[in-house]
Amino acid sequence: MSSERYLWADWPAPDGVKALVTTRKGGLSEAGYSSFNLGLYSGDDQETVRANRQLLQQDLDLEKSPLWLKQVHGVEVADANADHQETEADASVSRQPGSACAVLTADCLPVLFCNLDGTVVAAAHAGWKGLVAGVLEATVNSMEVPPETVMAWLGPAIGQHNFEVGPEVREQFLAQDSGCSDAFNPGSGDRWFADLYFLARRRLNRHGVNQIYGGGFCSCDQSDLFYSYRRDGQASGRFASLVWRVPTRP
Repeated sequence: MSSERYLWADWPAPDGVKALVTTRKGGLSEAGYSSFNLGLYSGDDQETVRANRQLLQQDLDLEKSPLWLKQVHGVEVADANADHQETEADASVSRQPGSACAVLTADCLPVLFCNLDGTVVAAAHAGWKGLVAGVLEATVNSMEVPPETVMAWLGPAIGQHNFEVGPEVREQFLAQDSGCSDAFNPGSGDRWFADLYFLARRRLNRHGVNQIYGGGFCSCDQSDLFYSYRRDGQASGRFASLVWRVPTRP
């Protein structure tokens, strides 16, 4: 396995739970997609992306492919064992060893979950639309364990200093929780710089999840490691965040 392809989640997950984010290094894609692009509909050559996905599966010794979702900035949570590839959802949950949950991002916030017993894992794709709609809360609910027994890891997303949004974005968050005001710094004119990490932590805390790790990345600034739609536009690739239970070997 090439170590440059992966950053492992830094969290105290129980034995048997594995979690990581892929980087853009060590793959087969060329030009602006260089090189470990996993986004099948990003504009890259699809056969090359499939080869990158196969490389991922082999590296991680997964018996089957992760469940790749058709992400739509919503709140649906798929079953990583039962649902089919390209199921329309923005999160997935798994209780079965070997069934990996995965989300693709290029500035939106990936959030990985597990419970303290290591019996259930989940992954969520949380851009601002998903956050305000409640995708993190829906994902925790789908785990069907008490929220206080859940831990979360926040993966690479666009940093606040690069994420300028319109006033309507701030207004939607404040309409639900006035305490979100600290997540927004004034930008140009009526615009605001939004902190996805703050917003995610705030919503998870209010939902009863207090063991939260990760954060501190900026996909837009860290061009050597991550793809960024805001930086590269339509030509941006996608990196993946995955969590899974390791099967018990006989």
